[in-house]
Amino acid sequence: MNSMERQGCHRSALEVCKLLLSLESEDPLGALSCIDYFTLRADEYLWLEGFSQDYVQDNSLWLFPNFSFSLAICWFYLEQEELKNNNSSHGKSSSVNLLKQALLLYPSVLKKLVGKVPLKDQFLQKIVKHTFFRSENLGLPSLDHLINIYVERNYLIWRSPDLQNLLHDAVKATMEALETHEREVEDWACLRKETFSATKNEYSYLLVSDLSDSVPSISPENLEHFVVGPGIGQPPPLEAHPFNRRVEDVIDIGDRNTLAALFESILPWVNYGRGDDDLDYLDDNNDHDSGD
Repeated sequence: MNSMERQGCHRSALEVCKLLLSLESEDPLGALSCIDYFTLRADEYLWLEGFSQDYVQDNSLWLFPNFSFSLAICWFYLEQEELKNNNSSHGKSSSVNLLKQALLLYPSVLKKLVGKVPLKDQFLQKIVKHTFFRSENLGLPSLDHLINIYVERNYLIWRSPDLQNLLHDAVKATMEALETHEREVEDWACLRKETFSATKNEYSYLLVSDLSDSVPSISPENLEHFVVGPGIGQPPPLEAHPFNRRVEDVIDIGDRNTLAALFESILPWVNYGRGDDDLDYLDDNNDHDSGD
């Protein structure tokens, strides 16, 4: 899925994600953590709205951070389409209200987005210093982990100027609620604690790096141990080229890891031997060099 997404094949990535989810409803690989992202990138807004209503599980799907924010984005784009068609079935401010609810439920998302996207809006940069938004963790292990996954997977979407304007309006509505509707804020906080009440991270099997769009890299030290065998950490000088080596210098694969040996064999200075004919050629070549 990540490979398809990096190549711009968002619809194909979405279909693979659907297949992955249909194979196992328990979702051990975290398809629900990225299906909303692929849906938004594929512009399948109506499908995401229907999926969030029809998908059957113990808790409402919109209570997960990624769906809470993605559904607000979904409604925003549906509103834009309706405005073009002179239709307004979703209501003028539906997306703003949905995003306000998401911010009241998961206030730590705002600060993470401002730093990750990054968001240059001076108003948002000032607001994240507010006591309601300034904490990067909510003290609920499962929820904090899901929020980290959401930000890592979806931050690119928030680089859209239209969505940044939507976020700006939703944050203003959130600040108004904090000042005039304290009861509403308390209700959302109670819902958050009841939904993610576990004292341990229930989603620790989902790694943030596995759901990231970044390509993982291997440190030079680990790469050297994996690819290069003992004693050949550095390329040999030109005179040590395989064709100039003695037969007894040819490396013996022995009981080494096959995959590691395969990668090692790509290196130009590594020689695993070429069979009896090639060994004879090496002997002839050495004889020729010695003038015999």
